[in-house]
Amino acid sequence: MEPQENWNTSEKSKLLQPGPPPYQDHYGNPPPGSFQSTSGYQGQPYGAPGPYGQGPYPGHPAVTVQPAVYLTNTPLAYPQPDYLGYSIFTLLCCCFPLGIVALIYSINTRNANMSGQQQIAEKNSQMARTVNHIALGIGLALFVLYIVYIIVVVVNAGKHQTTPP
Repeated sequence: MEPQENWNTSEKSKLLQPGPPPYQDHYGNPPPGSFQSTSGYQGQPYGAPGPYGQGPYPGHPAVTVQPAVYLTNTPLAYPQPDYLGYSIFTLLCCCFPLGIVALIYSINTRNANMSGQQQIAEKNSQMARTVNHIALGIGLALFVLYIVYIIVVVVNAGKHQTTPP
């Protein structure tokens, strides 16, 4: 590394933009401690015309910044239940085809809740609940029929057993 004495100061003149004045930082503020009290400071707001009648740098216009306003599309009502857990249960344990339909309605309910579409979320939520109830009813009916079938088979198997002579 070269010592500072050997630096070529003419290279600085090739810069395209001039630096800020030595008494201000690059935001146009005076260096810390250059005024007595912060309560009595009557400085200019950011972007206001500086000592050159322009922005913080010579040749740059002043910029007026307005506060940003963020609008969100949030519904006023509470989000509808999506019955996702119920749908997964009916998919795996009760009735596979109706469980898939219920799962689709549950996911659509969740998406409508996220995008703020209250009416679509309500309709999909009701459909998911109805299809889940139907799938659970079919699953329970099949389970009961299976138990009855097993009992009948075991009882009939006991009656038809032959005893050895």
